[in-house]
This record gives sequence, C-alpha cells and structure tokens, in this order.
Amino acid sequence: MADAKVIPFGGEEPRSKRGKGKRPGRARTSRMSSSLAPVPPQRYLDRAEDAQGASEEHAAAVAGTDGQAAEAARSGGWDRKLAHGLSFLRRRITGEYEVDEFGYDEELTDQVLMSALRPFYEKYFRVEVKGIENIPDKGAALVVANHSGTLPVDGLMLQVAVHDHHPAARHIRMLAADLVFMLPGVNEISRKLGHTLACAEDAQQLLERGEVVGVMPEGFKGIGKPFSERYKLQRFGRGGFVSTALRAGAPIVPCSIVGAEEIYPMLGNSRTMARLLGIPYFPLTPSWPWLGPLGLVPLPTKWTIQFGEPIPTDGYPAEAADDPMLMFNLTDQVRETIQHTLYKQLVQRRSVFF
Repeated sequence: MADAKVIPFGGEEPRSKRGKGKRPGRARTSRMSSSLAPVPPQRYLDRAEDAQGASEEHAAAVAGTDGQAAEAARSGGWDRKLAHGLSFLRRRITGEYEVDEFGYDEELTDQVLMSALRPFYEKYFRVEVKGIENIPDKGAALVVANHSGTLPVDGLMLQVAVHDHHPAARHIRMLAADLVFMLPGVNEISRKLGHTLACAEDAQQLLERGEVVGVMPEGFKGIGKPFSERYKLQRFGRGGFVSTALRAGAPIVPCSIVGAEEIYPMLGNSRTMARLLGIPYFPLTPSWPWLGPLGLVPLPTKWTIQFGEPIPTDGYPAEAADDPMLMFNLTDQVRETIQHTLYKQLVQRRSVFF
C-alpha cells in the first residue's frame, strides 16, 4: 500500500470543504392533466362506464410512471454512493490522500470515523448542543471543557457536536494524554481523528495555524473521579492552556458537558490492578468487571453540551503569557464559568436518561 502524502506545516493551505451539491429536482408528471380534459356531454352520457375505466387505467399508468421514476432515483442514489465508496477505497489503496504532520486524516474522519460515532451521538446519547455560535467561523479558538465518564467518550462526542452543528462544520483538534498514544490501535485512530499530545508545543502550532483546539484540563483527575464527586470540577492544573491561548491570541471558549458522568458510574478504584496494568486507575462500576465485555456498554444517558461566551485574549501584551497572576485569574474564571454552567444545567435537567 502506498504511503499517504504528508502536508508540511506552514505549507499548503488545508483543503477547503467540498460543498454537497443539491440534486436538480425532477419535473413531476401531473396526475390531473387527462381527467380535466373536456368531454362531450353526449359521449359522457352514452359511454360513462368506458370513460371511467379509461380514467382508472390512466391513473394506474401515471402511478406506475411515478413509481418507476422514484425507483430510478433510488437506484441512481445507490449508484452514486457505490461509485463514491469505490473511489474512496481506491484512494486509500493507492495512497492518494493527505494527512498533516500530526497524522490527521480529514477524509477518513469525515467519511468513516464521524459516521461511526454519529449513531451514538444522535440515537444513543441524544446530545443537545447549545451556544455553538460562540465558536468563531474561522481562525483559532481554544475550547476548554470538563472531563468525566471513566472512559473518554466525552471528547469524541464533543468532536461530533462541533463538526455537525457549527455553521462552518469546523473540526476540533483534541489534546489527549500520552497514555492514548501508547495503546496499540487507539494510537492510530486518535491520530487519524486529529488528536495530538496534550503539550504546549503542539497546541501552540495548531492555534497559530488557525485551528479549533479542545482541551480538558482536569485530565485523569476528572475522568477517573468517583461517582460521588460527579460534576464537581477538579483542579485545572497550572493554567498552561491559558498561557498557550495568550501566546496565540486565541479566544477561550468554556464548554460544559452534562450526561457523561453517569455512563459508567465509578463506585470504586482497584489501585492494585491499576499498578499491575500501568494505568492511572482501574474502575469498578455496577457492571465492570463483573459482566465482562458487557460491562463496557455505557448507560444511555441524555447529554447536553453547552458552549459559553468566548473570553478574548488578543488584547493582552506579549509578556502576559508569562504573568503567573494573570494566568491564575483567567484559569479560575474559565473554571468557575464551567462549574456554574454545569450546576445550572443540572437544575434544568428533568432526568438522567430523558
């Protein structure tokens, strides 16, 4: 299999999204044209039954024509889908596709990975999105969200929310922990989805490139906290994400996610197993590990993802990124905004599942 082309950083502009052209409408055959034609009175009186039979035959013929047209349209749609799929496979086999220097594969993400995540997003978790307009249509932005759920499903649902609901269909590049890139299989898929290491250097490059970057500063402290501490934000670290946003002059968009806390209620943590496996925690939930693989099925909770008003950073001087007091204040502002929004959503929520 040929290697994919790699886009050098700072070189070619990323490919613009191909607009989905609308299929030209079909002219509809009128069903009333024959029945409204003038009929001589005498002929109508003398041959009423024949005229009625002809009318019924004409209606059946019209219906048959419409059915054939609909069938042809459906057949044409499937033909186009098949041709598109074969073209996609040919490009994958021949290596005629592009990835950036982080390993992000936009075509594979749009055509395959997003399609695989969308049923969980739309049907299983029934995600409701609010405030998506707070993410700019173009240019850099840093989305800062709470992290929860025992497994990082919330980051994946956040990606689908931004791509499917934003007017510009933007992609969000998530910053992930180094453990993600140490797991076989998970590493490759994460790179294809646009994830990159949660470090200041990678985040800075993406923001300077004009990307939307997503970060969950709680890290393992948030995703691995017990169920009794649900929706209570953990420490946001030392404010490294604020420093990165200040250096790039990118607005900070607070994001609050409700619903992820309950998909795997973490009742305990086996530290012995965690040490043996070399992972930060080993969750004990009502179904895991007691039910084996079935314990990995998340509960179908109802989600809400709300984006808050952006906090601008482009008005600060260049040296502001090295001011620890400013970073502390901005970090605290972002954290309090997310926490307040979480509490507000929880009060408005009718049920965990509906």
